[in-house]
Amino acid sequence: MVRTRIAPSPTGKDVHVGSIATGLMNFAWAKKNNGQFVIRIEDTDRTRLVEGGETKMLATLADLGLKADESPLMGGPFAPYRQSERLPIYKKYAEELIAKGKAYYCTCTPERLDEMRKSQQAAKQISKYDRHCFTRQDEIEKEIEQGAKHVVRLLMPQEDIVFTDILRGKITINGSQLDDQVLLKSDGFPTYHLAVVVDDHLMEITHIIRGEEWLPSTPKHVVLYRALGWDLPQYIHVSLLRNPDKSKLSKRKNPVWASDYLGQGILKEALLNYLALMGWSHPEGKDIFSLDEYVQLFDIKDILTTAPVFDPVKLEWMNGEYIRALSVDELFQKIAAFYQEKQLDSVLIQKTVPLIQERIKKLSDYYPLCQFFFEEPTGYEIDLKKYKSVLSTVAESVSTISDWKAIAIGEAMQKVATDQGIKNSEFFQMLRIAITGKKISPPLNESMEILGKEECMRRIQKVR
Repeated sequence: MVRTRIAPSPTGKDVHVGSIATGLMNFAWAKKNNGQFVIRIEDTDRTRLVEGGETKMLATLADLGLKADESPLMGGPFAPYRQSERLPIYKKYAEELIAKGKAYYCTCTPERLDEMRKSQQAAKQISKYDRHCFTRQDEIEKEIEQGAKHVVRLLMPQEDIVFTDILRGKITINGSQLDDQVLLKSDGFPTYHLAVVVDDHLMEITHIIRGEEWLPSTPKHVVLYRALGWDLPQYIHVSLLRNPDKSKLSKRKNPVWASDYLGQGILKEALLNYLALMGWSHPEGKDIFSLDEYVQLFDIKDILTTAPVFDPVKLEWMNGEYIRALSVDELFQKIAAFYQEKQLDSVLIQKTVPLIQERIKKLSDYYPLCQFFFEEPTGYEIDLKKYKSVLSTVAESVSTISDWKAIAIGEAMQKVATDQGIKNSEFFQMLRIAITGKKISPPLNESMEILGKEECMRRIQKVR
């Protein structure tokens, strides 16, 4: 059975959009092959944990619809799915590696390691552990018995390490150039390298689809698999997302957390659709497609190795397409839910949604565009003093309109503009700003119809 996983670390605000992109590939490959998708929490780096990070990550993944078959919340046959709850398992395999002569104890202090690195840098040597403790294991074990702090290090082979990446082919690394990686830290917690190999094997993960930043670590993982006598999974290292200027995606230039985009009112369907295009192309060249369609069509062999560009502008464009494809009632429901904390008048939202559906790209665009419906403007984008006499005439004309509908309002206002000898563009901008406070708003006549005759009169007279 195909089994894939994502293993986010709760060391940030939420799930990175790059992690969602690779998670989406893992999800699709499992579902396409009637397999299983696992979420595992890698929380062994205790110094970088963010309080509430795990809860937020799992909630975001659920909000996006990337439902796991096994996870810390759902449980499963290989529980626990949180690494901090699996420490005895890692210790067992670290001791097995020592017994096989594939790993060894190390009691070197941070001070000694720092001096060693400085010496190597001065001599322009590769910075790696010098195996000071490997050559004196009998002494080291006595030190440990007397309470010395210690770690467990992997004994890296000195020959070539060869493995295959499905996307990148055969890869050969000189083992003598690699450090004797720490596997088990002095606090009993594993490093990423030991934990990921043990967990992926025990959880029967068949395909490891992850970012290319882990490619340099893969030789160490291959050594661990072979030292423990286990078959290798299939490796697929995908290219990292880039900013439009081709720099590495980072929060210094654009938001990187999935919840940031959901919080802006990017629809989850649009976010997944856009991220599906990060490293993969629809065979028909389509930009917009459903998650189900993606699952049907996705194939590992079609993943692109060129660095995909994550462009928030294009994401907003795509989200706008999704918004326009909604029914008016569906969009009303989404806007009402998005602004739930503001407790906006739902009847007013429902009336105004048809006016703005073609104009917004994300749900958060709604209120800035429609704020004047819910509260009168407190300022105006241009000085209306020179229009006092015109506005007086407008108020008189408005008072005579008996059928308060957009068409009648438009006709009456057009007549005022003609009678006053004012260009339509100038007249209707003045009126728009008197009613809304802004130069840009939803269609004016329809907006005035929704606001009502008395409220429009009051706003025009207030300006006078």
